[in-house]
Amino acid sequence: MNKKRTVKISIFVILVLIASFFVVIFQLFRIALMPEVDGVDIAAFAKNRNETTKTLYASRGTIYDQYGETLAQTVNSYTVIAYLSPSRTKDENKPNHVVDKEETAKKLAETFQKNNIKSMTYEHILELLNRSAYQVELGPGGRGITEFLKSEIEALELPGIGFTQSTKRYYKNSTLAPYIIGYARANDEGKITGEMGIEKYFNDELEGEDGFVTYETDAYGYRLPNSPETRVEAQSGKDIYLTIDSHIQLFLLQAVQNLVDNYKMDWLTFTVADAKTGAILGSASEPTFDLNKQNITNYLNPMVSYAYEPGSTMKIYSFMAAIENGQYDGTETYQSGSLEVDGYVIHDFNDVGWGVIDYDTGFARSSNTAAGRLAQRIGGEKLRDFYEAAGFGEQTGITLPGEQAGNLDFYYGSEVVTASFGQGITTTPIQNIQALTMLANNGTILQPYVVDKIVDSKSGKVEYQAKRTEVRKVASEESINKVRSLMDKALYDTITDAKYYQPSNIRMIGKTGTANFTQNGVYMSGKYDYIRSFAGLFPAEDPQYIVYISVKQFVGPIKELAKVVTTVVEDIANYKNIANLETTNTNEQIIVFDNYINTSVVESEEKLKQMGLNPIILGDGKYIINIYPKKGTKVIKGTKIFMITSNNNIAMPDITNWSESEVKTFASLVGIECNINGYGKVVSQSIEKNTIIDSTSVLNVELN
Repeated sequence: MNKKRTVKISIFVILVLIASFFVVIFQLFRIALMPEVDGVDIAAFAKNRNETTKTLYASRGTIYDQYGETLAQTVNSYTVIAYLSPSRTKDENKPNHVVDKEETAKKLAETFQKNNIKSMTYEHILELLNRSAYQVELGPGGRGITEFLKSEIEALELPGIGFTQSTKRYYKNSTLAPYIIGYARANDEGKITGEMGIEKYFNDELEGEDGFVTYETDAYGYRLPNSPETRVEAQSGKDIYLTIDSHIQLFLLQAVQNLVDNYKMDWLTFTVADAKTGAILGSASEPTFDLNKQNITNYLNPMVSYAYEPGSTMKIYSFMAAIENGQYDGTETYQSGSLEVDGYVIHDFNDVGWGVIDYDTGFARSSNTAAGRLAQRIGGEKLRDFYEAAGFGEQTGITLPGEQAGNLDFYYGSEVVTASFGQGITTTPIQNIQALTMLANNGTILQPYVVDKIVDSKSGKVEYQAKRTEVRKVASEESINKVRSLMDKALYDTITDAKYYQPSNIRMIGKTGTANFTQNGVYMSGKYDYIRSFAGLFPAEDPQYIVYISVKQFVGPIKELAKVVTTVVEDIANYKNIANLETTNTNEQIIVFDNYINTSVVESEEKLKQMGLNPIILGDGKYIINIYPKKGTKVIKGTKIFMITSNNNIAMPDITNWSESEVKTFASLVGIECNINGYGKVVSQSIEKNTIIDSTSVLNVELN
């Protein structure tokens, strides 16, 4: 009985096994022969399980100034990692985790503090090291550190301290024209994308084209040995050379910072352009920010994105419109003081005027009633036509994001009159710069630009070269010469505040502007509730450079605002060898500075000392790779000459008795943050002499 049952069970098991075998065979045939099983594409499923594709990120292009000075580049950065788990250590004599947490925290804190990373204190680092984790990042100060600091930490030979590598965008002179250069940031995958300025506008050109590599992997995701791969190499981004002259930019930064340190204002923007080409040579703003820290309070570039009522600088164009339309006689007289139109009374800025004066004098004294009477003669349509021809009311097309067009909405009689002296209409700084080019080019306006050329980073081939671009001719040479003579009179034959805008070493023509502004639709009327501006060109006899500054709610004397302009103009005149040296101190010996780049540090230092100059050596290399001032600059005996050598190990010099401008020049050249307190000469410095500095260093200076 039991034997029969056993035989039956065995037969049943055999039948089940045979049936299972046929089912498996059937499924194998089904999978092998059918393109789709249960709605799943078998080929695609197998490919996805066995292939891995990784992105090969393209190297982002570099941004330079017009002379090849690096402004923005991609560099390696590192994050400090502390491995805490003892399981990493296999040999007690060679520990791979943090063994002595207190000693590790102490040495790391000392190194971070020496490099002015104040957040990385002993207490903070020890708290991180005491966490219950396999590993921790030593943040925030240990994230994104430089190669130099990484080397310092490695030299400590601390068990369990390692690094992860990534790339980031690094800005050598991080406060140099930040709104023009802009910034780019890496996402979690390491992709760097431009988010402001040139970095954003030319992001496609700078980022290049990513590549990829595809290879086979096993079930655990590991690459199969000797397996074939498909690789498409990344194409590096283009290099962009800006029109920015770093030395002119430095002049701007120093002058603006000096004003900001001593006076309050809502905002300021100051730009210098090449009058013969339209190239932007420098632009400084307040508030500003550090490109490496990205401590941004305002994301709009004032040069292109601020549209405001320009005030009396528009008299340059309303007077020119009258001249062009045959409605101007400079010797003709009129009653200044007030002008009634459409039931409104328009006043000159001093309310009472200057009695009966001629129109040439009216321009020099910035008479609103003179401009208004001329506008009435030519009419609103012709005035608007001339403004539009000069480029107001439309974008200039400069290659920067966020450009505004302003507006020229004036129709009624009173609106026409106020538009003649820059009220009731809005313009941008870049529009004013574009319009001013007509004064240096016989009535033809030029398009402003900020990119000089775009270069293939591998071949060196120039793929785009900027050139002077004529927009249109808007005035005759006779009209231009007349207005230039009026602008000369406005600075040198006037009783107004324009007299403060006279440089000491070169003659400049210009026009001041003062405009009200609205808040919540109502014009402000406080003592400092104005936007003050100045438009100038120099040399007066044949303008080569344009300066345009505007500042909102400046709390200080006008002569101090004017000093910012004249200081920059004087610096540029000396730098470009166009100064009239007869107006300078003839008791000082003028030295025309030669070229010392690629020369021996020792030999050049000795030569400069023999000339009576004061060389400051930055770095411990044997050859000079950068120098300030540049070749051709006129300097006087005793001037400090900053020489950067071919090694990046820059030791902090003793800056006792240095001037404020010398300290700012030094800080800008080496790319560190600098905070200055007081007036006079340096009496103390926060970074000790001979301390190695880098971009994370912060220099605090006391003047007395």
